[in-house]
Amino acid sequence: MATLYLEPYLSTAVFLAALGTLEDRLKRLPASFQSRLRLTADCGAVNPMEWLAGQTLYPRIYWCGRDNEEEVAALGVCQDFRFESADDSGLATLLQQTATHTGNARLYGGVAFDATGPAWSEFGYARFVLPRIELTRQADHYRISVNLNSENAGLAAEREAALAALRGLLPPQPLPHRAPAAVVSHSDNPEFPRWQELVTQLTSADFNRHTPKVVLARQTRLDFERDLCPWSLLRRWQQLNPSCFQFGFQFGPGASFISCSPERLYLRRLSLLQSEALAGTARRGANEAEDTSLANELLADSKNAEENLWVKQDILTALAPLSEWVEAEAHPRIFKLAHVQHLHTSIHARLKRETGDLQLLQALHPTPAVGGYPRQSAMTFIRGHETEPRGWYAGACGYLSADETEFAVAIRSAYLQGKQVCLYAGAGIVAGSRPEAEWRELDNKLTTVLSILLDGKALA
Repeated sequence: MATLYLEPYLSTAVFLAALGTLEDRLKRLPASFQSRLRLTADCGAVNPMEWLAGQTLYPRIYWCGRDNEEEVAALGVCQDFRFESADDSGLATLLQQTATHTGNARLYGGVAFDATGPAWSEFGYARFVLPRIELTRQADHYRISVNLNSENAGLAAEREAALAALRGLLPPQPLPHRAPAAVVSHSDNPEFPRWQELVTQLTSADFNRHTPKVVLARQTRLDFERDLCPWSLLRRWQQLNPSCFQFGFQFGPGASFISCSPERLYLRRLSLLQSEALAGTARRGANEAEDTSLANELLADSKNAEENLWVKQDILTALAPLSEWVEAEAHPRIFKLAHVQHLHTSIHARLKRETGDLQLLQALHPTPAVGGYPRQSAMTFIRGHETEPRGWYAGACGYLSADETEFAVAIRSAYLQGKQVCLYAGAGIVAGSRPEAEWRELDNKLTTVLSILLDGKALA
């Protein structure tokens, strides 16, 4: 993909001028151009999430990397690829073509947790979008871009579509802050008695012998007295857990999926790959001394160490045939979040020339950190016993491009539909797991987002 960089703007109040310059460049495009073209202008500092939340165009997509060096607000559609099942040949074609034909164009989207489960209607099994408009922050550098694809409907129609999108943009507005919305109803699926039955079954010697780990998920549903703003919720969540990936997808006005996830599935830069095993959890302490004590207990705990080791071994095994070399840290470290801390092991690889994102997703997703070990028998149990479809929860969300691809594992997430919010959390059940302790772990994992929802700071 070609990138046309415009002269930098010196003023901090140049956003509208940048849009005007992009319009002028669109009008003066030659009669023919490459199949995809990207026009970019420096635009001065603009809060990407506030800008995104105030627009009228869909889809609305947000991505912020775990290191907070890059933040993207994407709007509208240049190309939209939706797939209802993992068997759709179009998905494999898209993933293969992305590796060679997209240049630096990014397709943002995700893949559901389970290839065989029912899909959320707005999301499908997988969906990837080349946005029409992108507002990008890299460190302290802000740019606005417009994407075109001459294969859509010819130059004239594509140019008019791009101009209409630019002209329809609105200036950023502060995210709304309103008084708390009352919770009308609350439910868990499964409820604790059923959870207790499942944990007892999974920890029995007969079952544990062939499937030593299954990750059980719980859906916590809250119904409020009025609609909630997903971007207000995500913004507050981001402030409390800044060391996480933060992302959101709102393909239309009816539903949205947001996540503040600590877990990377993989980051591929050309042939270099980073992945990780994130498994094993403890709560945070009330003070520094207690926090350090809990971290040391987590590092020394054989149950949690074994969970982390299974994830690491599964990823190493999956990457071995796809890589020239692959290596992992010998021992896990502590990864701290606002209310919990995890065991984290880094994994690195150099990929073989023929390895692309299709092979990586097939090999790595879903990891034992969200499904279980061995993968197939754990997934069979989940499909037979969980009654609420996970959808994109525990799926892989991020962006695709030829030069760089990154996916986060969509844990610590929320699915919003109007007044209803469905929160998700999972716990790895292994030999020695106790139903009450694992239930408390789920509560701990949801503490941050529940504190936001119930104190009104992110309600609208």
